[in-house]
Amino acid sequence: MSILDQWGWNWANWQKGERGEYWFLAQVISLVAFALLPIKPIVEQILLDRAVKVGIVATAGIFGLVALVLIGKGLLDLGRSLTPLPYPREDGELVTTGVYSLIRHPLYTGIIFAALGWVLFTLSWPHFLGFLAIAGLLDRKATVEEMWLEQKYPDYSAYRSRVKKLVPWIW
Repeated sequence: MSILDQWGWNWANWQKGERGEYWFLAQVISLVAFALLPIKPIVEQILLDRAVKVGIVATAGIFGLVALVLIGKGLLDLGRSLTPLPYPREDGELVTTGVYSLIRHPLYTGIIFAALGWVLFTLSWPHFLGFLAIAGLLDRKATVEEMWLEQKYPDYSAYRSRVKKLVPWIW
């Protein structure tokens, strides 16, 4: 059994997208496209004051570090319930502890924060547009995922009402 089979990918029916296979493919394509975008700065960094440059780079680093922590902790906390598909695993369990007690989708938030960190580091306008596309895609994928999680787990509605979707205490 391959890892994709364990995650719930159905090779015979993936074209139907019944488990959100298209969301996963869109996510992969958007991340690859983001990585391949040309760096075209909004402003030339030479025009920025040294203190501003240091502040921007430090902020980018913080976003990158937070992204790594969220993704790493999210993967660890999910354990065997991990799947890249928005449809929950048949053998999965609802995880509401660890980083999932702060936000419902830390892996998506980690990806969004990593993209934002890169935007700040490069000050690239194509990457800013890519960041907006990735954030919108992952927000929508999370909404679809939550529909299925609510169907599978009776406690999901209560969890959803007390924990923010992507940014603690904000969103």
